[in-house]
Amino acid sequence: MAVRQADVVLVGGGVMSATLGMMLRQLDPSLDIVMVERLDHVAHESTDGWNNAGTGHAGYCELNYTPETDDGDVAIERALKINASFEVSLQFWSHMVEQGMLPDPKNFINRTPHQSFVWGEDGVKFLKRRHEKLSAHHLFREMEYTDSPRDLEEWMPLVVTNRDPMQKVAATRIKHGSDVDFGSLTRSMVEFLETTPNFELMLSSPVHYLAKRDNGRWKVRVKNQKTGELTKLEAGFVFLGAGGGALPMLQKSNIDESKGYGGFPVSGQWLVCQKPEIVQQHHSKVYGKAPIGAPPMSVPHLDTRIINGEPALLFGPFAGFTTRFLKQGSVFDLFGSVRSANLRPMLSVSRTNMDLTRYLIGEVFQSHSDRVASLRNYFPDAREEDWRLQDAGQRVQIIKKSPEGGGKLEFGTEIVAAKDGTLAALLGASPGASTAVQAMIDVIQRCFPERMESLEWQERMKVMVPSYGQSLVDDEQLLNNVRERTLSTLKLS
Repeated sequence: MAVRQADVVLVGGGVMSATLGMMLRQLDPSLDIVMVERLDHVAHESTDGWNNAGTGHAGYCELNYTPETDDGDVAIERALKINASFEVSLQFWSHMVEQGMLPDPKNFINRTPHQSFVWGEDGVKFLKRRHEKLSAHHLFREMEYTDSPRDLEEWMPLVVTNRDPMQKVAATRIKHGSDVDFGSLTRSMVEFLETTPNFELMLSSPVHYLAKRDNGRWKVRVKNQKTGELTKLEAGFVFLGAGGGALPMLQKSNIDESKGYGGFPVSGQWLVCQKPEIVQQHHSKVYGKAPIGAPPMSVPHLDTRIINGEPALLFGPFAGFTTRFLKQGSVFDLFGSVRSANLRPMLSVSRTNMDLTRYLIGEVFQSHSDRVASLRNYFPDAREEDWRLQDAGQRVQIIKKSPEGGGKLEFGTEIVAAKDGTLAALLGASPGASTAVQAMIDVIQRCFPERMESLEWQERMKVMVPSYGQSLVDDEQLLNNVRERTLSTLKLS
């Protein structure tokens, strides 16, 4: 059987692989790129519009990105980093729209104010301090704060109508927040890649074998699930961007850097309303504080969504425990990921996170009435018959060795790369897709260091991302320049 030679193999047809493919295609149009996807179409797992929050995560409304410190202050460093990373994504998407690589931006991104909402004396105190600290920084200068009933009625009518007038409430708002249909975005990127030379998309083709050859190149074997045809690939660089499926393949690679990593899978569900008379009354993403014991990805929010061009309201997510690493995965995924190198960290995490496990199991057994009761914290007039339950995507949180030799549960994303730069994997979840461009820049810098240092690649990267190599956190004028362009190009202003 002939071996298909390639420069790059992208495993997974989601937003990460598509973003990396688009960037590499523009950095070096001659690269031979193969994308392999186990399903029969791309962007159908975590990237699909129904499987993620669709929030352009910028730290505007997500209260878990600004934790309260022990002394009652608010830490904003993570929010600053995530905001700057999302600005990088906006720059890249703007470039692709301007070059005709993406369709009209309304096909994948829509202006949707980002709002935080709290109730109770402690919640109001926290939000006011959060606003003071964030709005003092140029990244968040346009953030508004209010505890005025009149303002709140304008900002979020569904949330405040028929609410107890004696309840203390407050909110913040950034008007230029966004709702992103990452499924539509990814499908558009892959459609463009298919029009370019030296690109091949292989669908219904899960990876069955991954190993490194003595010559430093990677052998990848995929089998078409529809025809039974086996294809042998060989590539100089492999990227594992398969969402929850990335960890098992990283383990197959057997690189030293993969040792000790484990995964903690979490499922999710939304309450969905598509009744026009209700949907039309709410145009924002309203985020609250997570219940005690809940994982960060379970921060409740009532969202305006545009998925495949259709408007809807989503509330959730309601997390749950699962042993699957993918929505269409196997119940044996978790057990199959156990190795001698990660057994101790995984057992350590299971012992120290029993409250989280109990919380997730409790979420699974909630009734429809229970879920709607949670919704009424954000929409007091919600009726059970107006909302249906929709499964969201799977998330696999990272478990890694702690310095003490135990295990630590990480909430975020992490790039694991071989020291020789021939293989990289993206693990973890939120903010995930929103920061895909910055994450893939990091992959390119780590795995193509010599080429990235060349003047040619530096110049091409700055065309795609004008702020490349500079700090949006530190440079206010640079931020103003790029934000003016992106908000206009993507029709978010």
